[in-house]
Parts: sequence; structure tokens; C-alpha cells
Amino acid sequence: MRTKLMYAATLLMALIVTSCGLIPTQVSSPIEAVNVDETTLAIKGYDPVAYFTKNTPTKGNSQFAANYDGATYWFSSAKHQKMFTSEPRKYAPQYGGYCAYGVSKGYKYDIDPQAFAVVDGKLYLNLNKKVQNIWSNDKQALIVDANGYWTNIEKTPSSEL
Repeated sequence: MRTKLMYAATLLMALIVTSCGLIPTQVSSPIEAVNVDETTLAIKGYDPVAYFTKNTPTKGNSQFAANYDGATYWFSSAKHQKMFTSEPRKYAPQYGGYCAYGVSKGYKYDIDPQAFAVVDGKLYLNLNKKVQNIWSNDKQALIVDANGYWTNIEKTPSSEL
């Protein structure tokens, strides 16, 4: 009897805590369209503008932040923050920051900010450096494939692909 009572009390407490919003139950993002963590941080905190200006992955800082498409981006400087906010579509990663190779196959995979390429003025991220190398060997064709898939999978949860 005591075990059942403890179980019921625990269950009730869990229900109360989640209903009050003390435990996040869903990331607030445009329905799976952007690859973010539970705090809505994109690109694992890396500065999207630095891929263009420095051609290198650069950690951002939370004091230089901007929101775009439901995601929070961090920047390494106020200058990069301003560049992004004036032209977010120019600097935001393609496919909502999901792995470009994965999208070319109809899937959404997480990324490693170190596995990147800027192609024709657009930022592409990949799962890891091994996948990046595979993607790089045929990137133009894979970009065409990914563009075709993205419109169909953009708003689909990755768990359903």
C-alpha cells in the first residue's frame, strides 16, 4: 500500500512540475525546421559569420546573441552580431543547420561545427569531418539533392525520417 501511495505521489509531482513549465518538454523552434539544443542555441554556440569572414569555426559568446527563425545564434564580436542581424539569411546555415549530407539523403542529422564549407556564399555544416570529406567529393550534386529533399522534410521531426 505504501509503495502505491509513493508511486502516486511521485507521479502527481512530476505532472505538476512539467505543467508549470519547470521542466522543458519541447524546444520552442519553428517545428523542427532549425537544428537547436534544448535552449534553442544553434550551431552549438559557434559564430555563423566567422565561417565567412575568417573561414574557420569560431566559438561565439552569449553576450553577442541574436535570434532568427526560432534559434539563438552567438557571435564572437558585436561586429559579427550586427552583420548577422542586418542579413540573417546570408549567414544562417543551410537546411536549418542540419547535416548537409544527411539532408541530401532525406534525413536530419546533428552537426559538428568543425565540419563545414562555404559554397557559393552559403554555409553548409556536416555530421563530422569524415562525412564532410564524403560530401566534399560531390558537393554540387549533393546540394541539388538536399535542396530537393529539404522542402519535404524541413518541418518533419528528425525522429520521423
